[in-house]
Amino acid sequence: MNPERRANQHLWDVWADLHSTVKNPIYDLAAFRAGACSLDAIEVGEVGDVSGKSLLHLQCHFGMDTLSWARRGATVTGVDISTRAIAAARQLAGEIGVDARFVASDVFALPEVLDETFDIVFTSAGVLCWLDDLDAWAQVVAKMLAPGGYFFLREFHPFPAVFDDAAEAGDALRLHYPYFGNGTPLRFESDCSYAVGSMPEPAESFEWPHTFADILNALLKAGLALDYLHEFPYCGYHMLPLLVEESPGRWVHPTHPGSFPLQFSLRARHA
Repeated sequence: MNPERRANQHLWDVWADLHSTVKNPIYDLAAFRAGACSLDAIEVGEVGDVSGKSLLHLQCHFGMDTLSWARRGATVTGVDISTRAIAAARQLAGEIGVDARFVASDVFALPEVLDETFDIVFTSAGVLCWLDDLDAWAQVVAKMLAPGGYFFLREFHPFPAVFDDAAEAGDALRLHYPYFGNGTPLRFESDCSYAVGSMPEPAESFEWPHTFADILNALLKAGLALDYLHEFPYCGYHMLPLLVEESPGRWVHPTHPGSFPLQFSLRARHA
């Protein structure tokens, strides 16, 4: 694991501790323990019935979405680089009485850890920016798919990622980050998370810009064929300061709600 991945692992260790213990609006653990589903409506609608299917969740954090799929009938395996996230996921599974397997692993090393394939490989929302090699990632996805299985991804659209996401940006769309990556990561110093307002101490992290073409071409080069690709002018997270919550979990541009894409979904399988 390179130094940038190790730094990100440490950040997600800290975030896992916070997100799984501190009350926050994004991870409503009280509602989840009471039976609520943490999955996005797009995921539920497009993935569909998972009863009796094996599902691998890459970059699963502390397991709420993984366990939601288990509640819907899948045999689930969640994978995350953070050992603390995996520990929290196992604890949560035990608390709610749901059978699930959780594995601590860097995504890129997963084929060395799991010698099996799955009906569905699933990942969603804010995961690709933490990966420095999309070609290697897509090869792992393809390797973990069983014959006839498919990969599903819901992710923030790379287009709005170019805008300034600091609170000071207010209601302006200010170009701030590159759209085209050159292999060099963006370095950040975080004193909070996207869900919790403060951390015990600042932590360094690294993110890599990926274009829409980067994502699609990586999957195609790995031998996968697209079943569909959908783009949406809303997202489930306050990703830019000017966005407003039009309805619960649906954030849009306040004056031009259909003006640009904020997230996308795709499904792919072996060609």
